[in-house]
Amino acid sequence: MSDPRAAISTAFLDAAGPIVLVNLPYRADRRQEFAGQLQGLGLSYDHPKVKVFAAIRPETAEGFPTIGTRGCFLSHLGILRQALANGWDRVLICEDDLDFADDALARLPGITAHLAGSDWAMFYGGYGDAVSGTEVAPGLVKLDPASGVSCTHFYAIRGPAIADLVRYLDSMLAREPGHPDGGPMHYDGALCWFRKAHPQHMTLAAVPPIGVQRPSRTDIHDLRWFDRWPGFRSLTSLARKVVGARRGTSRT
Repeated sequence: MSDPRAAISTAFLDAAGPIVLVNLPYRADRRQEFAGQLQGLGLSYDHPKVKVFAAIRPETAEGFPTIGTRGCFLSHLGILRQALANGWDRVLICEDDLDFADDALARLPGITAHLAGSDWAMFYGGYGDAVSGTEVAPGLVKLDPASGVSCTHFYAIRGPAIADLVRYLDSMLAREPGHPDGGPMHYDGALCWFRKAHPQHMTLAAVPPIGVQRPSRTDIHDLRWFDRWPGFRSLTSLARKVVGARRGTSRT
């Protein structure tokens, strides 16, 4: 018997694009954790629309706040370039610390229906700080191009916006930090700059989000002391799992 969860999730991927997971090869822990998230949606790494992108970890920051910040920027840009090379008209990018909300599966059909029937360019399934906009469907808003959105753990982009964003990010890489037109910066900030500079590209967001960031050791910023010491690192990892489990319970 076919899994009804898989049917709902596959329809969502048809509308939003194939999942491409950003994952550093040495973070097998995160790949395993995300496998559990996929399973909850009736999906797996064997699904034809689930891909893994080997995230980039550069040697130097080259004008970015940290090496990890540059790696994040280059990894997302690499996925966008891959989408263009593959001829994809849409792509759904997920970072490996993404947890799907407890009600995500129940809300996906409504979100899918609107994505399939509207001329959107970007879609945020998750974000950091709360966002607001014009409601276009239950649980879905249209964002003002100038509104800020933090975090990039769960978003999709489609159509001409993919090529436009690649060109925009390449231009950022060629500029000096702090350039008035935008230079090297955190990737979520770069997306906000892009949206403001391209108001013709409509951005939608799920409200509340259908995906949140799981508490996890960072690959973007310098590690804090308790993530560097092996004994404390194990305890910290356990504590984060407890926090994540409690947060999941609070969403039910």
